[in-house]
Amino acid sequence: MQAIRDWERYRAGLHRGRKPPYRWAMIVLESGAARLELCPEIGGAIAGFSVDGRDILRPMAKGATDALQVSSFPLVPFCNRVPRGRFTVDGRDVSLTPNLAGHPHALHGQGWRAAWTVNEAKGDRAVLSYDHAPSDWPWAYRAEQRFGLTNGVLRVDLSVTNTSDTPMPAGLGLHPYFPRRPGEVLKASVDGVWMVDQDVLPTVLHKGVWGPDWAGGAPVEGHDELIDHCYTGWTQTAALSAPGLPTTTLTASPDCRWLHVYVPPGEAYYCVEPCASRPDPFRAPDAGLVTLAPGESHAIWMEIATG
Repeated sequence: MQAIRDWERYRAGLHRGRKPPYRWAMIVLESGAARLELCPEIGGAIAGFSVDGRDILRPMAKGATDALQVSSFPLVPFCNRVPRGRFTVDGRDVSLTPNLAGHPHALHGQGWRAAWTVNEAKGDRAVLSYDHAPSDWPWAYRAEQRFGLTNGVLRVDLSVTNTSDTPMPAGLGLHPYFPRRPGEVLKASVDGVWMVDQDVLPTVLHKGVWGPDWAGGAPVEGHDELIDHCYTGWTQTAALSAPGLPTTTLTASPDCRWLHVYVPPGEAYYCVEPCASRPDPFRAPDAGLVTLAPGESHAIWMEIATG
């Protein structure tokens, strides 16, 4: 009943005029030992996912006001960086406003910087949506997230529908944060990595292993330099393991052929991000972008399980 009470207060507008976090803006889903918290106001984000009281995703920071402090957020309608926010599609020049302080490039689309609407929240299921009106991103679209808990497994479905009257490019992704446990090892079958420049933009595709051998299983700890790279040839499964603790398994839809791994030195978390396109997708062939006709939709999903 907690999810329903919070949803009703949210829809009644009782969160307005207050600074986040708002207790009543949290949507709580439960199923058996699994608990999922959602924060629609902050990018339609996940605020926590736990099983048997153990955090599977990094909990949202207390007093958080930004999607970079949450457990996971959606990447819509594109993933990662667009250099200087500029690209051309079908002869149309687009210039996006940078959306990260101190960063010159447009990042992750609009959804993670917007409040989402709660369309449904009941028991172990919830639906959030975001409607984008044309702006510097000149197309209108509707994004939707569906969350579900089944036997301790979290499933997130993310979709985007082109609601404008001209074709729209799209490439979706999801951005989960995981707690970095002592002895953590990440194993994910990949076949190459995009090398990056000082702005973390892809430059050259390196085939095979470079740095940590994620395909063979490599430690997440002990890296002195930032890892913020897009890996190719991903087979849509990643295992996150630590000695004496249950393994977390991330699985994604077949369109998610890229895996972005973010490991900031000295932090107690890291990110393993299923993506249906690579960074800077507008300047390269086979970068994962799809073109949506008016009224057409595109969707991806991920599942996170433990045990």
